[in-house]
Amino acid sequence: MHRIGVVGLCWRQRRSSLLAELTIPRESRVERLPMLRDLAGVQELVYLATCGRVEVAFATDGNVSFDACRRRVFEALTGREAHAGEAEHAMRAWHGEGAAEHLFVVASGLDSARVGESEIAGQIRDALADAQAAGTVGPRLERVFTEALRVAKRVKPMTEGRIGTVSLSEIAERHAAERALRTQGAVAVIGVSTMTEQCARALAAHGIRVIVVNRTLSRAEELAREISGEARELDAFRAAPDAVEALVLATGAKEPVLGRAELERIAARTPSGELPLIIDLGVPPNVAPEVADATGITRIGMDRISEEAAEDRDRLLLDFADARAVIDDAVVEFRKQTAERLVGPAIAQLRLSYRRTAMEGVDRLLAKSLPGLAEADREMLRRWAETLANRLAHVPSIGLRDLAFTVGPSAVEAFFESSDPAMRDSLTTAGDRAGAEVLEPEMIEP
Repeated sequence: MHRIGVVGLCWRQRRSSLLAELTIPRESRVERLPMLRDLAGVQELVYLATCGRVEVAFATDGNVSFDACRRRVFEALTGREAHAGEAEHAMRAWHGEGAAEHLFVVASGLDSARVGESEIAGQIRDALADAQAAGTVGPRLERVFTEALRVAKRVKPMTEGRIGTVSLSEIAERHAAERALRTQGAVAVIGVSTMTEQCARALAAHGIRVIVVNRTLSRAEELAREISGEARELDAFRAAPDAVEALVLATGAKEPVLGRAELERIAARTPSGELPLIIDLGVPPNVAPEVADATGITRIGMDRISEEAAEDRDRLLLDFADARAVIDDAVVEFRKQTAERLVGPAIAQLRLSYRRTAMEGVDRLLAKSLPGLAEADREMLRRWAETLANRLAHVPSIGLRDLAFTVGPSAVEAFFESSDPAMRDSLTTAGDRAGAEVLEPEMIEP
């Protein structure tokens, strides 16, 4: 019985066009989450989207197949029917204990392009808040996300000061700086976001003239003042662009912000006479690749940037073995807690059943064989039977806890299914009430 799962796409798969297709605009997420949950056919849902990741965590009632959930999520986000095998190929998937472990790793920054970065924890917190506002999260996902954020807090001191040297924004800044320093020209940074702010500061530190362009001029002016740069309003820049050698774009626009006409105007004004360099961090793209190709302009998009980041990331992961050990320990502890939450009510019912059976036996004995026994002796006999019942229940209780931890709570349900269906129903009801999901040590990938 599978209850929690995660499906999604991240920067390491280098499919920025699909990432854009799966991205719900920030301003409409709370509104769309209930519909996404219903279309996916799940009970609970949390949607996480960053510049390099779209993942959906969900909890089911156990009656829908995991592959069906993945396909439904894909179709709900893309708005189209998936071709045979398309969803399975496009979206990685985890369930049970694998899903919990994945969320722990993501929240701790160990699955980020910049290994060990802590911004992802805040983004996960925001995703959980969106789900709470939309009413799509319940006790199962609340618990696993809360634990993921707790693990991230424990890992953070281990990664601070040792964060990977290459992030997506740093790769973009490196390409822009190489071009600007070689041709001695300015760089336009279009869109004020975390990545472009980092790029702008780094470029200014190199002594490069930076022009901050944004749809809302006041935000561009704020960043420009900080780096001693210049600010432009987006429409004004498109109509009459400054002379620049390179552009770094990272806006949340659904459509390209620079078309062929704008690119041609920019190309005509480069001080060096070379065609400008475009570094496009937008998801979806801020400059359509085919338009850049048509003008002969070199465009570096998210797929190439992600590929460069992956090379650095794989090397740096070796330096975070202690953080990974914390996550592994947290997964084991989470499994224990989950098993106890599920099996605890069943064990309580088991003890009550033993006690009830013992008391019924004593009452029959007193009524048929020992009718003249004094009341004090009757009470002593009842206490002895109750103590014996508790001792007899202790051994199977230990076995049930071990079974739940080593094999999974579903094994306990299977045991009661064959031996005591009523106890099995009690276990299921108690698990639903506690918001505990069944964890199985399995991860599914396409």
